[in-house]
Amino acid sequence: MPFKCYLCKECNGKACIGQMPGMGGPMQNKNFILNCADWKTIDSSDYKTESIHTRLAPMTGAVENAGYFDERTFYTDLINYCLKHNVELSIGDGTPDSKLLYGIEAVQEARKANPDLKAAVFIKPYSNEKIFERLSWAESVTEIAGVDTDAYNIITMRNLVHLEQKNVQQLKELKKGCNKKGIAFAIKGIFTQRDIEIVEQVKPDIAYISNHGGRVETEEGSTAQFLVRFADKIRPNCGKIWIDGGIRTQQDKEKAASYGVDTVLLGRPYITAICREAKQKGYN
Repeated sequence: MPFKCYLCKECNGKACIGQMPGMGGPMQNKNFILNCADWKTIDSSDYKTESIHTRLAPMTGAVENAGYFDERTFYTDLINYCLKHNVELSIGDGTPDSKLLYGIEAVQEARKANPDLKAAVFIKPYSNEKIFERLSWAESVTEIAGVDTDAYNIITMRNLVHLEQKNVQQLKELKKGCNKKGIAFAIKGIFTQRDIEIVEQVKPDIAYISNHGGRVETEEGSTAQFLVRFADKIRPNCGKIWIDGGIRTQQDKEKAASYGVDTVLLGRPYITAICREAKQKGYN
């Protein structure tokens, strides 16, 4: 099977315009392209965090979107690649449930060499009962738990598995349940005025700015510009700010840190890297 990722030297959204399934996004990759471009255009802020972490963004669907030959192998290869390069881990879920289970399995396997290893675990916005069920599956590998609220904007998935647009009460219930077990709670998908209002009321441990890599139908714009506009409103209402979307260079990371970001998350660049390695081994 040929890879759907073109293994571009610069992953900027221009080679895979409109490819879904694939590495692209809706609106002719508009937000994907803006995510990458806008880090170059924004100025740094006077605010500065002491340090900034790099973490793998939660991803599944490697067979459909990247053309990887096997979902289970993808997760194992991805986790091992990130550990080799000292990148903190995240896993996500999807349909079918095996996508989450493969991620859990890959982290559990890696824990044999490093028993303290854990990951951030992000679950789609199902009913709270279903979210807690999935978090219980992953509890042994979970350091941070979050709800992937922006996945609600994936219309086909929303209809297929009954995703919900989470309200304040539901998110407070999730935060309370996670914190009771000593696990930090994250809201992923902060990208609209409504999201900012939710953060102000829920006060999550982590507010994760994301437009799903430009892969969902949402407001037009980049996460970089959103951070510039709203960091001052978000910072007082959460423990930490995380962000993804088009981050490619050390300078991008430093700009994010200057607005108070604790962690930047990368997705497609790691997919490109492991696809390139797999191709060199003759899997394409």
